[in-house]
Amino acid sequence: MLEGIYTEGVLMHKESRPYPIHPQETSGLTYGSSAIFRYSLKETDYPNIIIPEPIYDGNGDVISPGYYGLALSDDRNYLILIVSKQARAIIPVFKIEEDVKEQQRLQDPDYQKELKKEAQEREKTNKKRAKVGMPPDEPYVHMDASIEYDEKGGYYLIKYERGTIKAWGAIKG
Repeated sequence: MLEGIYTEGVLMHKESRPYPIHPQETSGLTYGSSAIFRYSLKETDYPNIIIPEPIYDGNGDVISPGYYGLALSDDRNYLILIVSKQARAIIPVFKIEEDVKEQQRLQDPDYQKELKKEAQEREKTNKKRAKVGMPPDEPYVHMDASIEYDEKGGYYLIKYERGTIKAWGAIKG
């Protein structure tokens, strides 16, 4: 009888809960795998990458675990890990790929006319959105980044994808 009263009192109390209000992993997704963590937010131009464990190099430097932005340098020779608009690491690129079909499609005159129409419609929509105080609507650009460890070679493989460009870099770890 005493246990039942105690349990009821604990469950009815507003500030103490014996169990978490929300489950730690919802619908089978692990923490960090949902879209807000895996893909970048609208405000950023870089895809997000999650580094789950520290990466050490031969000089004793370390890349600590966390969420990073991944950018491709202008000359496309390096991938840059970014935190708070500060470069934390520069990774050499060993392979880069650009979608040729998409480039040909972008140079097609009919498709350029279609893009101009879409831009004009977007401009009209953005003016209406600005009057109401909404952020402007911008075209979607696919961005993705991932990291995986290759035990055979003993290095971390970093994959970068933004728009029509794909790049691969490696960190010897």
